Amino acid sequence: MSRFRSLALLLLLTAAASASSLPASAQIPLFGGSSSPEPAAPAAPPLAAAPAPAVPVAPPSAAPAAVAAVPVTDGSIQIAWEVRNRFRLFREERDFREQVEALNGLTVLASEQTLGRQSEGRGWARNVVNRLCIDLAGRVNEPCTRDGVKESYLTPTEHPVTVRLAGAVPVGAICAWTFDDGDGSRNATQDCAEPINFRARYGKPTVTNVDITSGADAPLRVTTQIMVRDFFIAGLGDSIGSGEGNPDRAIALSDEGFCFKSYLGSGIGQFYRPSRAGFKGGRACEAPDTLANWQRYSATWFNAACHRSLYSYQTRTALALAVRHPHIAVTYLPLACTGATITDGLFGSQRARECFRTKSGTSCPGSVDGQLGELRAALTAAHRRQPDRTLDLVLLSIGANDINFSGLVADVIVDSPTERALFRRSGVIGSVEESRTALARTLPRDFARLREALKPMVEDLSRVVYVAYGNPALSNRGTPCPGGPAGFDIHPSFNADPTRLGAVTSFVDNEFLPRLKDLAQCSNGVLCRDPSTERMTFVDSHQRVFADHGFCARAATDPEFDRVCFSQSGNSFNADIVTAGNSPMTCGAGASNYRAYLPRARWIRDANDSYFAAMTYPQGLAAAIQPADIHDATWGVVSAVYGGAIHPTAEGHAAMADAALPAAETVLSLQPGPDVTSQPLPPPAGTLPQRVE
Repeated sequence: MSRFRSLALLLLLTAAASASSLPASAQIPLFGGSSSPEPAAPAAPPLAAAPAPAVPVAPPSAAPAAVAAVPVTDGSIQIAWEVRNRFRLFREERDFREQVEALNGLTVLASEQTLGRQSEGRGWARNVVNRLCIDLAGRVNEPCTRDGVKESYLTPTEHPVTVRLAGAVPVGAICAWTFDDGDGSRNATQDCAEPINFRARYGKPTVTNVDITSGADAPLRVTTQIMVRDFFIAGLGDSIGSGEGNPDRAIALSDEGFCFKSYLGSGIGQFYRPSRAGFKGGRACEAPDTLANWQRYSATWFNAACHRSLYSYQTRTALALAVRHPHIAVTYLPLACTGATITDGLFGSQRARECFRTKSGTSCPGSVDGQLGELRAALTAAHRRQPDRTLDLVLLSIGANDINFSGLVADVIVDSPTERALFRRSGVIGSVEESRTALARTLPRDFARLREALKPMVEDLSRVVYVAYGNPALSNRGTPCPGGPAGFDIHPSFNADPTRLGAVTSFVDNEFLPRLKDLAQCSNGVLCRDPSTERMTFVDSHQRVFADHGFCARAATDPEFDRVCFSQSGNSFNADIVTAGNSPMTCGAGASNYRAYLPRARWIRDANDSYFAAMTYPQGLAAAIQPADIHDATWGVVSAVYGGAIHPTAEGHAAMADAALPAAETVLSLQPGPDVTSQPLPPPAGTLPQRVE
């Protein structure tokens, strides 16, 4: 170190020491912050800089006078900053950094495909799901410990920020940093090449100065203002909003078979399909076991009662906002629930979808509170601590269950006369005429109620981003799927009837989807009291790309297990119950080779996918069809469809997020900013599953 640089560093350290002599009440720790969500107590003195090496010092009379810093005005050096772990649902920064690295310069869809390959099809959410600020029962952790610091989830008082210099910074320069939010300055001196971390007070600007010393030249000064914008975003709606079909940790299937009884009047009345890995109970129909034992080996959901998933387009949109905009934080409250209608689900409670696993077994909530009530309660709690806290954005998809879309799906795929008669009597199978009546009468009335309920929460309904459904039955540039057993032979009675499929596809494209747009945007006869403030922001641009990726789409790039083991003629499973108990797949491969999150041409789960990804035993069934034991014929039907049949895959949800993201940025007045620079993840260990022969 030169004599001049040594003297400059000594002067800077002396100045920092002088600043630290402020009264304790005026000092704030640079590398810390309150460990409580409540307002911070008077802080300890700032951390001291590392001691400088001993250097020869001239007598006081020979010491040069302090040189005034020269402001940098040409932009050659800038202060760059970003909020760390700014998707506040994540408790650990490593999970957020994985998303930053995957999204670097890519669409949400491309990043999902990258993460799917890197995880060898097991999915990126399988471990993240246990590291969230909302537990598996759907309860917000207040406070939530994020990266070792306790924070109020709904009402943060500070945010972790990383600051660094960018531009033409002299090599070896020393930086003297000062951060002042009006409550006292915080100071640190260090090598300019090193980033510096601090916690920025929320709602207050932090004036940031850095004096850059290099050699004998006068110090350079750069100044900026740091102020984090924390957006409160809620997700509302039905199974499309919740992410149905995409458990955060997919079901682990056994290579052995499991017996289901059948309603079919002929034959032996039973069939075998893959069992759950780890299940040691009776796999034969003559050896019943308890549902509680069986549920211990179920898939893991972010919230099992609602089949809420981190793969949902709502979560991916909120997450992508946080990744793309380094100066914001996102507080995200997911409330969408599979099976929700406007009446039962948004306004009122609804039946829970499935039990969730605990350390001691399973927990089975009987019902789920209405989403609007949950959102009001969260806003009320937030206003108690921060009266100015507002709901900035709502992501919404609703309406399909209101016209009994699941009944239309059942009408298409349940083909056996015995099952059709049974499920029509119990109300499981619907019809286009019944749905058309609901679309004309019930849905407009309930949508008007929803609009009135949402307006006080957001004031202007343009802050509600309504994301439309994609037509699930199209491929090859919008050609309707032809029907048949392919993708549906998980149950012997399933077959996508071409005539009924064509009628439903036409109804969805020509009546249902256009009417939803009218309802959201107060158009074509839909009356709103004040259209200028009651029109929702409507998103449907993803429908064009879904036209190539319906449930019947296939490609040579599909996972090998799909291509080899899922028969296009409907012969995927061994019909011989003598051998199927040990080897249920006709291809001879084990079901454990299926990978739910590898990229594939279809962005819609078919019934085979639904079983292989989630294999759901729903608890929210009507009493008339509640199964008696785990081998019951009803379980054979519902386990194949209640896990997400005819719902978007993770890729489909990512494509929806890509469509929703620009609309959300517009609502929040966010201009696409520079990506946070990072290095790509290393290649995954191992290779993709070997070809199944």
